[in-house]
Amino acid sequence: MRKLIFFMVTTLNGYFERGKWDVEWHNADDEFDVFAAEQLDEADTLLFGRVTYEGMASYWPTPEGIAEDPVVAGQMNGLRKIVFSRTLEQADWGNTRLVKDNIAEVIARLKEEPAEDGKEGKDLLLLASSDLAVSLAELGLIDEYRVMVNPILLAGGTPLFTGLRQDLELELLRARTFKSRNVLLCYAPKKQP
Repeated sequence: MRKLIFFMVTTLNGYFERGKWDVEWHNADDEFDVFAAEQLDEADTLLFGRVTYEGMASYWPTPEGIAEDPVVAGQMNGLRKIVFSRTLEQADWGNTRLVKDNIAEVIARLKEEPAEDGKEGKDLLLLASSDLAVSLAELGLIDEYRVMVNPILLAGGTPLFTGLRQDLELELLRARTFKSRNVLLCYAPKKQP
């Protein structure tokens, strides 16, 4: 069965953006770019909420996005994408499907779906999309949480997992320190006895 992996970059004090799409503080370097490409290689489907989808769709297909990181741009533009939104009217970024309802059912079907060659499919990757992550976490649909902590404290911003209505215990799977001083923390939901 495919796993649903959530990935987000945050500050040490838990903000994922200073203001809407203000992420100039992201501590990205060549090592981060290699990690991003490897993470995208593990997936065959990208999942987004509306806000993240609109931001990504306005950047990765552009000449600037392609020039900035041609490998990641190729992956972002080429992979199958699903945007979950009740308000978005259409999704024009190549290879994108818009889903308005029945999120849990759609995710469950995607997790069971085999790859085109009949083998087990690659993972589903939810990039950013904090509000969608909260909904999926509460439904128990996220199999792994990957949080890249940047070595910065912001005076204010948007906290990760805002709106979570219940506690969710996690178990640390692994941690990795990057040369940039970023730390990747990977967690799975704690198994109940």
